[in-house]
Amino acid sequence: MPGARRSLASPVVSGVLCPCGSPRAGPATPASEAGGPGPGGRSLCGEPEHRRLHTLFQKLDVNRDGALCVHDLAVGLGQLGLHRTERDLWKIVKAGDKDLDGQLDFEEFVHYLQDHEKKLRLVFKSLDKKNDGRIDAQEITQSLRDLGVKISEQQAEKILKSMDKNGTMTIDWNEWRDYHLLHPVENIPEIILYWKHSTIFDVGENLTVPDEFTVEERQTGMWWRHLVAGGGAGAVSRTCTAPLDRLKVLMQVHASRSNNMCIVGGFTHMIREGGPKSLWRGNGINVLKIAPESAIKFMAYEQIKRFIGTDQEMLGIHERLVAGSLAGVIAQSSIYPMEVLKTRMALRKTGQYSGMLDCAKNILSKEGMAAFYKGYIPNMLGIIPYAGIDLAVYETLKNTWLQRYAVNSADPGVFVLLACGTISSTCGQLASYPLALVRTRMQAQASVEGAPEVTMRGLFKHILKTEGAFGLYRGLAPNFMKVIPAVSISYVVYENLKMTLGVQSR
Repeated sequence: MPGARRSLASPVVSGVLCPCGSPRAGPATPASEAGGPGPGGRSLCGEPEHRRLHTLFQKLDVNRDGALCVHDLAVGLGQLGLHRTERDLWKIVKAGDKDLDGQLDFEEFVHYLQDHEKKLRLVFKSLDKKNDGRIDAQEITQSLRDLGVKISEQQAEKILKSMDKNGTMTIDWNEWRDYHLLHPVENIPEIILYWKHSTIFDVGENLTVPDEFTVEERQTGMWWRHLVAGGGAGAVSRTCTAPLDRLKVLMQVHASRSNNMCIVGGFTHMIREGGPKSLWRGNGINVLKIAPESAIKFMAYEQIKRFIGTDQEMLGIHERLVAGSLAGVIAQSSIYPMEVLKTRMALRKTGQYSGMLDCAKNILSKEGMAAFYKGYIPNMLGIIPYAGIDLAVYETLKNTWLQRYAVNSADPGVFVLLACGTISSTCGQLASYPLALVRTRMQAQASVEGAPEVTMRGLFKHILKTEGAFGLYRGLAPNFMKVIPAVSISYVVYENLKMTLGVQSR
């Protein structure tokens, strides 16, 4: 933040209780000294780090009630020269407020700052490419170039000067930490950029939450390159796993207790009926709908963010779920007729239709426009469990890795990303699969001879009555079989396309 900062140091009166309830040990050393080793940095209540944090707490607790509210933070940080928006301050309180009383006591404040500083240290070490404990203008330039932002040396020096308090033209850890003091963790783009999720891991589902893009990515146009790379990766991934996807659809619609279609039997049936080429029926429209769906979902997501957040910040997990689910509903509503066409094309017999347009005309003439929205309700209902569990599991695995294994960098590496993406996608599909099965059966109703026209509720009852709970998971095996190859293929293609489009890979 531009401008000089006031020191976080403050004298502490002997005999006054620490906010944690322990007596203080006489006059305090400055917070900058209390944060490091050496004499004079200890208090009776704990280590030097504890002393530094409770000195800061006292500075921020302007009304001296032993807790920090938004007003305290606004006034206290302002006095320290650290001005934050009211939204940022609410995010800080919300993130650290474990007892939900609308303010932070000392224990909550310490827990929040320790977690926050760990993330800041990860980012600092990721930027410190020379591993000398300092960040210079060259490292800032290189790091921003990695994010897709090209700046001049003069611009890098200007950024550096805003954090450099001692005039060395480099930033050490203390300067970095103080500059970013009490900023919500969602404003740290580096960690998020390492953990790109939904544009990388395309498993053929349409219910994922869109990716977050930094301000720099949006301003420089890098976002569309990521979307194009993600779309291309999805097209290749879906094409490679199309036989398993078609087998899943066949098993969802035709498998039953009396016709217990297995994987080998399903493949044999498809090849015998239409030859090896028939394994890819329905894949054309499955690939074709990637572009319009991604574009609509991204635009809707950005607009929804304006109502629940700001386009200058990263959203929290709950806000992402709400915005992503609503964007998914809008995108799916727009392209849903293509979903029905994909199912009908996958189920068609040899010679039944000459192509997608012929299939669409046939449905329109025989069943009317309403047929293009069969299964719409279970499809929309499936968005929330899939996106919610996929996002929650991925964030949990990410945070667990960061807490346990991130020492010198926030970069998890390829295998960790693939493992987290595979597990989270699998959990999301498992939660929403019964709704997906009912949706597919409703989409296919008129294509199955003698199939009754039933509602979503009626289908659930019928399946449970005739096949039991297991019937709601018909086709789950080939669906899970395609997850690992789909995730792996989409990741490899995504990284290669990024390089081709001029987006530097990590």
